[in-house]
Amino acid sequence: MSSVAVLTPESFAEHRSGVPEDEAYIPTYLEAFPPLPENKGAPGDKSGEPAGAWGSKIRPIKASVITQVFNVPLEERRYKDNSQFGDGGEEAKVCLDIMQRTGAHIELSLAKDQGLSIMVTGKLDSVMKARKEIVSRLQTQASATVAIPKEHHRFVIGKNGEKLQELELKTATKIAIPRPDDPSLNIRITGTKEGIEKARHEILLISAEQDKRAVERLSLEKVFHPFIAGAYNRLVQELCQETGARVSIPPPSLHKDEIVITGEKEAVALAISRIRAIYDEKAKSVMVVEVTAPAWLHRFIIGKKGQNIGRITQQLPKVHIEFTDGEERICLEGPTEEVEQAQVQIQDIIRDLVSSGPTAELRDGTYHVNPMLCVSVNRIKEQYKVSVWIPQEPDRSGLVRIEGDPKGVQLARRELMEMAQRMENERTKDLIVEQKFHRAIIGQKGEKIKEVRDKFPEVMINFPDPAQKSDIVQLRGPKNEVEKCAKFLAKLIADLMENSFSLSIPIFKQFHKNIIGKGGANIKKIREETTTKIDLPTENSNSEMIVITGRKNHCEAARDRILAIQRELANIKESEVTIPAKLHNSLIGSKGCLVRAVMEDCGGVHIHFPSEGSGSDRVTIRGPAGEVERAKRQLLQLAEEKQVNNFTAELQAKPEYHKFLIGKGGVNIRRVRDRTGARIIFPSPDEPEQELITIVGREEAVRLAQKELETLVKNLDDVVEDGMVVETRHHRHFVCRRGQVLRELAEEYGGVAVSFPRTGTHSDRITLKGAKDCVEAAKRRIQEIIEDLEAQVSVEVAVPQRFHRAVMGPKGCRIQQITRDHEVQVKFPERDDNANNTEPPQENGDASPEAEFVLRKCDVITISGRTEKCELAKIALLALVPVTEDVEVSFELHRYIIGQKGIGIRKMMEEYEVNIWVPQPEQQSDVIKVTGQVANVERAKSGLLERVKELQAEQEDRALRSFKVSISVDPKFHPKIIGRKGAVISQIRKDHDVIVQFPDKGDEQQDVIVISGYERNTEEARSAIELLVSTLQEMVSHDVHLDPRTHARIIGARGKAIRKTMEEFKVDIRFPQPGSEDPGRVTVTGLPESVDNAVDHLLNLEEEYVSDGRRQLSAYAVNVRNCVSAYAPDMSNAEDFPTFGAGLAPKQTSAWGPKKF
Repeated sequence: MSSVAVLTPESFAEHRSGVPEDEAYIPTYLEAFPPLPENKGAPGDKSGEPAGAWGSKIRPIKASVITQVFNVPLEERRYKDNSQFGDGGEEAKVCLDIMQRTGAHIELSLAKDQGLSIMVTGKLDSVMKARKEIVSRLQTQASATVAIPKEHHRFVIGKNGEKLQELELKTATKIAIPRPDDPSLNIRITGTKEGIEKARHEILLISAEQDKRAVERLSLEKVFHPFIAGAYNRLVQELCQETGARVSIPPPSLHKDEIVITGEKEAVALAISRIRAIYDEKAKSVMVVEVTAPAWLHRFIIGKKGQNIGRITQQLPKVHIEFTDGEERICLEGPTEEVEQAQVQIQDIIRDLVSSGPTAELRDGTYHVNPMLCVSVNRIKEQYKVSVWIPQEPDRSGLVRIEGDPKGVQLARRELMEMAQRMENERTKDLIVEQKFHRAIIGQKGEKIKEVRDKFPEVMINFPDPAQKSDIVQLRGPKNEVEKCAKFLAKLIADLMENSFSLSIPIFKQFHKNIIGKGGANIKKIREETTTKIDLPTENSNSEMIVITGRKNHCEAARDRILAIQRELANIKESEVTIPAKLHNSLIGSKGCLVRAVMEDCGGVHIHFPSEGSGSDRVTIRGPAGEVERAKRQLLQLAEEKQVNNFTAELQAKPEYHKFLIGKGGVNIRRVRDRTGARIIFPSPDEPEQELITIVGREEAVRLAQKELETLVKNLDDVVEDGMVVETRHHRHFVCRRGQVLRELAEEYGGVAVSFPRTGTHSDRITLKGAKDCVEAAKRRIQEIIEDLEAQVSVEVAVPQRFHRAVMGPKGCRIQQITRDHEVQVKFPERDDNANNTEPPQENGDASPEAEFVLRKCDVITISGRTEKCELAKIALLALVPVTEDVEVSFELHRYIIGQKGIGIRKMMEEYEVNIWVPQPEQQSDVIKVTGQVANVERAKSGLLERVKELQAEQEDRALRSFKVSISVDPKFHPKIIGRKGAVISQIRKDHDVIVQFPDKGDEQQDVIVISGYERNTEEARSAIELLVSTLQEMVSHDVHLDPRTHARIIGARGKAIRKTMEEFKVDIRFPQPGSEDPGRVTVTGLPESVDNAVDHLLNLEEEYVSDGRRQLSAYAVNVRNCVSAYAPDMSNAEDFPTFGAGLAPKQTSAWGPKKF
């Protein structure tokens, strides 16, 4: 090793000359680099001046690299074999390891006395660590103990163990100090003899230094501590400076009476005498007095911002006053005279506060306050500016204390007493509400319960915590309000119970997505229209049940609509079969096992029995037509068997035996059924009783089948162990993929355990353990697998890498199906991301279908298996490779095929599972490319062409509907053609399916009306408008003057009377606007004969209303003459003698309008 050198005795002796042998010596800078001799020239010689100046200013530079040399005597060497000294020796290896770990450079040499000389060079820390390791590893270790007092151990350790680490490095030893809980005084030192002596010497020095120090503790009453400390601790600081001792006085917050003094023994004794002198002096002149005062009065005694207590302390500065939280006492300390004065002043304050202080109490009995009053306490506090102290839950005293301004205290006390009296009428009522309804009553974010609380604000409604599983809802408040709230909640709960009716219907899994609809449109519509909650199983669930919750009639309506969707989507037939109700339970079987077996046997049909107790004999079967008939025959056959001879037996067998009992494809169990004629039902995976096998049929058949199955199960219980030879090259196939093949063997053959030898044993014998029949069957299956492996070939299929994802399918489902169907292995190549850079640019998010295919390594898929199966798998794999077909579609139709925001093209791609590539608009191309599997592409092409036909038909229809006809009509007739609120023109548009456009106000031709639509419809609409116009042209207008006072009665309330007249005579009647020049002119428009009749009718109404007014006026005059009046009536008063037909103006117009009587 290059870093270890062997020095000759002569060179090493020369190197260590001047170095003491008893310890490693660290030379100083001046010793390592002695200065040059001083130049003493002639006085006039200037050559000596620079040297003197230079020498006076330069400071010694401390070396960063040091060298230490030490010896290991022959008798202390750990490795004494000199024959291996050097590169190959143990000592050299140890040194090399130490150099690598510490970074120091080590040189070894052998002295004449066969002792070991070691020179270590490097930085100080590295040298010290290297020296310690060298001593411990190359020198024999000794140990010794040194006993020092226990209290001195911590000084050997030092702060954070720094003193101990320094001592160990300095002496190259290991020092073990006993734990604090160990009573031992001995400290153990391990190392070389020299190091042990040094360490022992240092430890004894530390202990001797501590022997000179002393620690004393004085227990003095805490009240005297401030006098010992002095103001701002000045007295104790002076004491420490004078004596040299350290005095530690506990702070006021620490309830300790002990004062600790540490230091030299003489200093400690002097400090103790001084402290005792202070204590004796103060003890004679200081007294302690306690004044009793309720704890709640303390803050009033202290006063706002300490005003009261501050006044006392200013007058009597030597008195110390201490308040204790929660205690009814006040401590006074100080000189006797001043303490007595302070005591008198504090007692006076307490008497004043108790007699006329700002407090009041409400106690049990007359003024008992219910804890529920806490709700209003905050308001009372803010309103009256007082403090209210309410007892906590453990305190049953019922005492409430009010503190504050005397006036505010009395007002708050009065209000609390009134509230207490009102709350005596309170009552509590418990409602039993099932916990499942609690969340519905509370509502989302408490919205519903907030409405209830707003309706009954005086009632408190408390729901139990969900973790308590309690059904009790508590109401608290005034008696009447609680009763009303309870009735309201009872009605609400009844509605919830009515709406919680649940109905489950089986729907084939493949139709669930159709029931949901695109974006959930179908299921949302059903939910909204039937006001029900519909829950569908998750996509990964095997359940087919859809649960509907709500009112019973609504649930049934939703069920009918869902079943209707299923019937439309498939050839689903529903049939009813009549079976006596007494046989229903036996046909259903234990936990539904019999009916479930029939449903599975008949292609998953759904069989629905009527609810128990209904008395109905009708059983409903729903499913594909052929399977429904088959299930119907089986049910009738089972019912007949039950009637003739209904016998059932049960058999226990381990679940792992079931697959073996059934056999591959059900061959074993079918053989038993054929021989005995009994029906054997195995439990489904979701049943709790997995070991229970049910046998149904005639008694003799059931007994025979039971006997055969018991024999098979007994044989399976007889465990045997057998072996067979399998070449080691095939072992990996069985144990790969976490032993998937072995797990399949165990599941299929009654849990047989197959053990392969460990890797590296080179054994070709495997062990099989299990039932004898299972072991034999497993051996045959393993042999078949081996034959398949030996006959296995590999076939390569070239498929462009960009199609690999499509071939795999979602989560690899398509390729997994191929491997299962054809019993082959398919391996895809590693993806080559660089290959994508050479492909043509992409359009519409996918590679252009015109890209030429160049075979690459990343395009080759490998299929492994038997030759014939590989070929079949290859055909199936190629069938999954997407193909591209061109479809000719006119460029003008592309935007309609794409649809708004691409919704149309996406819908087609999702429906047919293809990718449709539409060229960019700049290309003006008519070719649309469809990429996908062959069958899907054909369906997509057909769908695309059908869509094209629909669009072309829409274009043709749009062209036919764009036929326009114009008709000229005098603008004065336009309002009549439009009608009231557009009623007339809307009817024309609806009847003839046309669009009728009237000219805008700014148009030049105000008389032109444009009609758009089919040619025939537009002609018919024009004829209708012309007929309407000709009718309007025949109409005449006649003005008739009617007394304005009668207009209101002729019009009627909200125009009801005049509308009736217009409908009766088929005319239009217009009254003048308010403020018109001729207020009596009324215009009647219509056919001449109708106008004359309407005018006569209006004149008759006018005459009738005028005569009625005169009769009323005459009757009023008679009443005036007959009445006895103390004054002469004022005939000019419009209020007493109103003008006929004119409204009365009130004397004063209020801001709120005229008065209504």
